[in-house]
Amino acid sequence: MSEKENSDEAVKPFAFRVKVGDYEVEIKGERAEVLDTVKDLQSVMADIQKAFEPVKPKTIATLTIKKEPTKEEMPSQKFPKVPKSGNCAESILKLLESDWGKWRPRTVDELREALKANDMEFSGRLFSGVMLGLVRGGKVKRWKTDAGTVYILAEEESLK
Repeated sequence: MSEKENSDEAVKPFAFRVKVGDYEVEIKGERAEVLDTVKDLQSVMADIQKAFEPVKPKTIATLTIKKEPTKEEMPSQKFPKVPKSGNCAESILKLLESDWGKWRPRTVDELREALKANDMEFSGRLFSGVMLGLVRGGKVKRWKTDAGTVYILAEEESLK
């Protein structure tokens, strides 16, 4: 290489760009100067990080973990209050008509617990038969989920 080519190469603009995390730095200049700076890149990047530290957003995440309450710890207030009735179908419909019942489909266990919270307990056979009758009568819809079979009040179809 001739001296002229060497000097032309040294004068040509030369750039080097590096990105570390959220920071990106570009170094421009003559090739020799940029390469000298690259050799000292570790201390340069440390200085750059220090320079940006005051403007770096400080984010703190707070995570609260709550354990699932046991059946003994569950407050009876989580279930709606419905009038006491000896009629199982009427009691179930009252539960499903409440905000609690409309909020999301309910499992058999949830319905039985809600009845128990209202001092109404029915035998398993009676309860199952009533649920089947409500489904067949079109008053309640049911389907299977990962949590088990769920029930919700059937929507009334409007006649136009």
